[in-house]
Amino acid sequence: MNNVLIINAHHYYPFSEGKLNAALVEKAANTLAAKGYQIRQITITEEVDVDEQLANLQWADTVILQVPSNWMGVPWPFKKYMDEVFTAGMGGALCVGDGRSETEPNKNYGTGGTLTGKKYMLSLTFNAPAAAFEDEAEFFAGSSVDDLMLPMHMNFKFFDMLPLPTFSCFDVMKNADVESDFKRFDAHLEQNF
Repeated sequence: MNNVLIINAHHYYPFSEGKLNAALVEKAANTLAAKGYQIRQITITEEVDVDEQLANLQWADTVILQVPSNWMGVPWPFKKYMDEVFTAGMGGALCVGDGRSETEPNKNYGTGGTLTGKKYMLSLTFNAPAAAFEDEAEFFAGSSVDDLMLPMHMNFKFFDMLPLPTFSCFDVMKNADVESDFKRFDAHLEQNF
């Protein structure tokens, strides 16, 4: 199980060019390739080849989604990717429908996934400082990064994939500590791959 698909879901904005996300993708690719993993990388754009993306997701043993938090979720080109690729995968490439049957229409929702045993990892960048999550008096009121990204976790769960621990870089626009983030990312990759 050595195939890793790395998806760079950054969307360019004049105030956020995506250099950190690109650097994290490169670091993951180089680190994992050196450990013997086969790597495929994609960068999300407006246009995607749905069949090619389904093949990539089926090929991968692990998917790393490198994504900035954008308005409390993922950037719109990745949402479009999900709408097109994930929906096309419902015929069996990623799941067989939603898992329910005609005889039990109220049971087993979300159990139709066909990527059983495959894993995924969210690697996130935030403008928000870590304290915005950790402090109950701050914006996220004590909610975690994984709480915020629950829809992404549920999408992968829908395909019967298993989560690896999430990695996050915080305060990347006003108080970035890229050197520390890279060291933490190296340790995170070492621990999980």
